[in-house]
Amino acid sequence: MDKLRDFLKTWPGRILLMLCLAPLALLGVESYFGGNTDPNQIAQVGEASVGLSEYQSAVNSRRSELLEQIEDASLLNEDVLHEQVLKGLIDRTLLEQQAGKLGMTVSDDTINRLLLQEEIFKDADGNFSNEQFSNFLRQRGMTKNQLFAEFRNQLSLDQLNASIVGTAIYPMRAVNQLIDLQLETRKVWLHRFNWQDYQQQVKISKSEIESYYNTNKDKLKSAAMVDLAYIQLTPANIKVNQVTPEELQQQYESYKQQLGVSDERMISQILLTGDNAKARADKVLASLKKGEDFATLAKQYSDDPTGANGGAIGRFNPSVFGNDAATVEKALEGLAVGEVSPAVKTSFGYQIFKVTDDNSSDIASMESMREELTAKAKEYKRQTIYADKVTAINDLAADGFSIEDIAQQEGVTLKRIKDYSKNNNTSALAQPAVIKQAFDEFTIQDQAVTTGIEVGDGMVWAQPSNYRPTQTLSLKAATPTITQTLRKQKASAMALADAKKLAAAIKTTDDIAKQPVSFQALGEINRQTPLLSEKERGLAFSKQAPMNGVVAIASATEVGASVLVGDHIETQGESQLSAAEKSQTASIIRDNLGQDQLQDYLDYLRLVYKVEINETNLANAQVR
Repeated sequence: MDKLRDFLKTWPGRILLMLCLAPLALLGVESYFGGNTDPNQIAQVGEASVGLSEYQSAVNSRRSELLEQIEDASLLNEDVLHEQVLKGLIDRTLLEQQAGKLGMTVSDDTINRLLLQEEIFKDADGNFSNEQFSNFLRQRGMTKNQLFAEFRNQLSLDQLNASIVGTAIYPMRAVNQLIDLQLETRKVWLHRFNWQDYQQQVKISKSEIESYYNTNKDKLKSAAMVDLAYIQLTPANIKVNQVTPEELQQQYESYKQQLGVSDERMISQILLTGDNAKARADKVLASLKKGEDFATLAKQYSDDPTGANGGAIGRFNPSVFGNDAATVEKALEGLAVGEVSPAVKTSFGYQIFKVTDDNSSDIASMESMREELTAKAKEYKRQTIYADKVTAINDLAADGFSIEDIAQQEGVTLKRIKDYSKNNNTSALAQPAVIKQAFDEFTIQDQAVTTGIEVGDGMVWAQPSNYRPTQTLSLKAATPTITQTLRKQKASAMALADAKKLAAAIKTTDDIAKQPVSFQALGEINRQTPLLSEKERGLAFSKQAPMNGVVAIASATEVGASVLVGDHIETQGESQLSAAEKSQTASIIRDNLGQDQLQDYLDYLRLVYKVEINETNLANAQVR
């Protein structure tokens, strides 16, 4: 199986999957340890129902799974999410009823045997534990009979699912043919006729425009639009110029705390107060420089009670010094045991410190980390200001302030998007989450400012105005669109006519150079070449050429028309799959064909069992 996985990572494997794998049916099949159904209905399915709590739980679970796969939550389309989850729950309920109708059930002995194998019920020795089983039931608020019923229901569902999916047939011969297709190569020459080169030759009459309008009136609709005013805020928008010494000290203390380091320096001090404190401090420092004993001078000159004990104040604790902590920290920075600090001015007076002992770990000094700590302090401050501003804007929006007032009050740039579209939106705010809130019925009715919408690493607040609902366009309004459509159709037809004439003149490789247009030689390509568009790749291998000649194929394509000239198709080398891997590949293909059959079966069940959706409850659940 590992070899198969490796193969599926190669280009033939990826193409094989693209060709063969049909989208899996979203059954929403939960574990047989799922919860109970809320009596509030979302949908009635035959004689069963889909409950409100069941639906909301499934939505939340699926949303969490998707958010783990994408970084920007605003890219999640909530409407599609709700639609897929509801379909999955209805599909499950249909299959459950059909399994019961067909008499698919499982005996208690079978369930007992399976439960004995469940790891969650085993003790440390790998044996079934009645205590763990009882705890499980108690935590779930279930009885043994309820668990058996859920287990039996899930197994019956699995049995029906397997009986449908497992019946798909895909012969090995077809698998081999599919793999061989990916190994085909040929030399190709290409020339494209762009429809834009013909549009000046196109003439469009008024009657043609009117005829097209009358035929396609139901499709010619204006898009639902609003004019959108919005503000966008990210942490990067927040400017932080300076950080205080206290904020720097806070980051340093946080750094030491993360390392599990405490300051074990023992220090002594001499405090000088009064009007002549500075002069006295200078005198004490001069005595210390002469070699006099620090403790003796502390007893003689210090104005702090600790002077009686030689100035000893114990382990250094920044909190003791309050607002002076950063000043004292700087004075002590880099001092070895026995060294004395200069006299520093604090709110207490002038202080002289001496490090008498140091049992702390060897960590970087705050000064050596100043640049890093400053960056961290700025970022912490930026995030704090950002969070406060988000809260303030949300409060203003909730209080009914306009987007203009909010932008002015909070100093945020106000931006506008005219003709903001509900569908096919390509604006700077094309995220589904923003579109959903901008076109929310209550937001449009009140012309209110939305709550904050997470977009990337920031937030957006928007206020829609001038709502224009979808409506059929008048002939006058539709004329520019119709004219462009008809012009492209006619120009493409001209391009195709020239492409067919060109293709008819090419029989050999020598004929390619004789044509009035130049061809691009693509060299030897396979079905996965990025040099061709999707439609061109299909054309490139659609016809075989004679052994000593070429085949020229002309067809309408995305650009207008294309002519592809190809030599004889060759199959390069051998398949990368062994016999066992081919068998496993066939199994994958059959399973996915079975999923198609399952969808057909579900369509049949929708005819057998009446499905009614409670639109009111559904709408309320989606709002939540």
